[in-house]
Amino acid sequence: MAVKSNNFALYVLMFNMFIAMSGIGLIIPIMPAYLETFGVAGQALGTLVATFALAQFLFSPLSGQLSDKYGRKNLIVFGLVVFGLSQLVFGIATELWILYLARFFTGLGSAFLIPPMMAFVADITTYEGRGRGMGLLGASMSLGFTIGPGVGGFLAGVSLQFPFYVAASVALIAALISFFVLPNIKPTVTNVRAKRENIFQQMKRSTATPYFVMLLVMLIFAFGLANFQSTISLYVDHKYNYTPTDIAVLMTVGGFAGVIVQTFVINRLFKRYGEMKVILVNLLILAFTMIAVLFVHSYWTILLVATIFFTASALLRPAINTLISKLAGDEQGFAAGMNNAYMSIGNMIGPALAGILFDINISFPYIAGTVILLACFFLASTWSMKKQQLLELSRT
Repeated sequence: MAVKSNNFALYVLMFNMFIAMSGIGLIIPIMPAYLETFGVAGQALGTLVATFALAQFLFSPLSGQLSDKYGRKNLIVFGLVVFGLSQLVFGIATELWILYLARFFTGLGSAFLIPPMMAFVADITTYEGRGRGMGLLGASMSLGFTIGPGVGGFLAGVSLQFPFYVAASVALIAALISFFVLPNIKPTVTNVRAKRENIFQQMKRSTATPYFVMLLVMLIFAFGLANFQSTISLYVDHKYNYTPTDIAVLMTVGGFAGVIVQTFVINRLFKRYGEMKVILVNLLILAFTMIAVLFVHSYWTILLVATIFFTASALLRPAINTLISKLAGDEQGFAAGMNNAYMSIGNMIGPALAGILFDINISFPYIAGTVILLACFFLASTWSMKKQQLLELSRT
């Protein structure tokens, strides 16, 4: 009976993640036109993306810490309500500053969603089944973000504001469903800090955790992914004059491939090879495909490279999440919060640096991204070997 209850909770969490990511994704195709109504364009869009990531960075550690102390359910419901209301405010805004404020609260709502949901998965899965749970949660994230833009483009046919109203409505419905049907499972925590720490104290404490290197890997991976996502549409537009439809296919095919591997393949890979090998192999694949973009020219080869890149990303994220969770012990919320915070740093730095490099030379973001991902591979590989050596010494 407990297994069925845990599976049900996992499905509710997947639904919540899908709704949140759909809400973020469905506004992507309409943002340029929507911002034009305020008399702004690209720079404002970049700042709005950074504002969202900043809020995630600031509040993810707090969210994780509070979920360790008070449980996951209430924070998840709170996050969905804030997320939904902020989308509504974004849609009815009449001034540019309101857009920034609304986007900040969208990031805050997301911060109170993702770490508690990741920690919830750790609460309701066994050590061996952790990878499957994280993979399914990642699949719902990828599916929502993949489907969202297409739905947003369709809904924009009603009005530019309509997608925001829909995003707000489904988030609030998800909050109601979660409030009434999500089990209120309390984490069994024995090491919760009595004194609440600020973001800087938490970042400092994270450096002493056994999974700190994996947090750095998440930061660098997020940087590389954001680098690629933020420039690939500009790159193929400048170099090959691809249409918006061509670009949408590049993103969507890769997204669906990621959903498939996260749903049906990733747990088998974890069981056979372990999370660390999956991380190392996919870091190399990400580096190879990022630089390969510069050497392929036909639409189908670019589509193939982009699909491999997004598939490797889809395997890497749950592998990092699972390994961090397994090393976190009783502090699942803290670990998930820091994981999301480090990811947010990468999401902030990646697009900003990629944009600067792109303006200098359209090839530079991919060269820089490749170098950084290879450095990340050597960092993770060295850490893994040291960890293995310590394990072998402890056995002798």
